[in-house]
Amino acid sequence: MVSDASAVDEELALGLLAGDEASLAGAYHRWSPLVHTLARRSLGDAVEAEDVTQQVFLGVWRGRSTYRPERGALPGWIVGITRRRIADALAARTRRGDLLAAAGAELALAEPAAGRPEAALDRVLLRQELARLPAPQRRVLHLAFYEDLSQTQIAERTGWPLGTVKSHARRGLHRLRTSLTTTHKDEISAR
Repeated sequence: MVSDASAVDEELALGLLAGDEASLAGAYHRWSPLVHTLARRSLGDAVEAEDVTQQVFLGVWRGRSTYRPERGALPGWIVGITRRRIADALAARTRRGDLLAAAGAELALAEPAAGRPEAALDRVLLRQELARLPAPQRRVLHLAFYEDLSQTQIAERTGWPLGTVKSHARRGLHRLRTSLTTTHKDEISAR
């Protein structure tokens, strides 16, 4: 005898595989509280947990053709996607921390920015250098640092291959580092 919950799960799974948006809504209604709870407990932040929940169900919809009912139940598949999205969010935190540490070390700020009038100039300079990057590099860096997306998520969002995203990120960071280092050295020699 199949339980009512199992029958509903199976119906939602079949609907998702068929591309039925109502099945996605049903899956969201049924499992978003679980996904949100897992994300909230792992990340400790309600806003980040909301973002992860949305990313999970976007991933469910986009990846529905990869779901194989014979390999496991739909809730287990959704939890697997949730774990990967949580790992992505934690990795993004690490990247942000590393970026901030690298930026602080590069600029070697001895004084707080509030006491430095040139801090505003540094921000303007950074914006100018970002604007000079080719559009794909600028877009990848913007998505990575301002929208906090992993390279995999950027590839999904842009439709570009992951290798292309990685190349744009690497080249963009290299160009920024080179131009900011050159500008910083010019600034020091002018003093």
